[in-house]
Amino acid sequence: MLKNITLGQYYPADSVVHRLDPRAKIVIALAYIVLVFFVSNYWGYLFLTAALLGASYLAKVPVKYLLRTLKPLRFILIFTFVLNIFFTRTGTPIYLWRDFYLFTNEGVHRALFMALRMGFLVAGSSMLMLVTSPITLTDGLERLMSPLRVIKFPAHELAMMMSIALRFIPTLTDEADKIMKAQMARGADFESGKLLQRAKAMIPLLVPLFVSAFRRADELAMAMESRCYHGGEGRTRMRVLKLGRNDLIALAAMAALFAVTVLWG
Repeated sequence: MLKNITLGQYYPADSVVHRLDPRAKIVIALAYIVLVFFVSNYWGYLFLTAALLGASYLAKVPVKYLLRTLKPLRFILIFTFVLNIFFTRTGTPIYLWRDFYLFTNEGVHRALFMALRMGFLVAGSSMLMLVTSPITLTDGLERLMSPLRVIKFPAHELAMMMSIALRFIPTLTDEADKIMKAQMARGADFESGKLLQRAKAMIPLLVPLFVSAFRRADELAMAMESRCYHGGEGRTRMRVLKLGRNDLIALAAMAALFAVTVLWG
């Protein structure tokens, strides 16, 4: 059920990718996301697929586990595909009906292209979260945004909020799964009926889930205040981030992929 959702979860493993500096992994992930928008043909997507599979192999993350991150967005991917295939009017008509063509070859190409683009965006960002723990990700984001403190940018606070949000995704998913099972044991039906009926059936799930989320947020705030948390001022870290040889190799490999994809993709 909801436990099959892996979006935003950390996959623990002892691999060279997990041991990379979080700053290097964040820069590589951002470059990968930007590179997705530079791709103009299917050769570019082939390069991105090879890079993603290579990263999955080095990180010891099963490909099936990575593909499961797309499961929550399957309806959005299908909707994007259908929207592009039916509303693109350029190109050669493939299916004609009473002088009104439903879709064209250009529509099929654009629909497939946009669906692949969205899938690669989700897979690339998911790979970052799968190989980086929330605490390490927070430290990396804060260090990358630390130069913005000159203009009074709250780097630590923003990084902390993102870390807490990522940390609560699997927690709320487990909580929603428990509530759903409890409601189903009491006779609730979440899978049958029309769309409006299924939406109404979600109310007994959403109300206790929101109550639980607010309760957890209040408990977290009280725990941070009781430990005299006052932001990042004067805060020290047990692990000092340093770029190593593997980090430089990974950044160089990403730069090479960027160059090859821009030239050929």
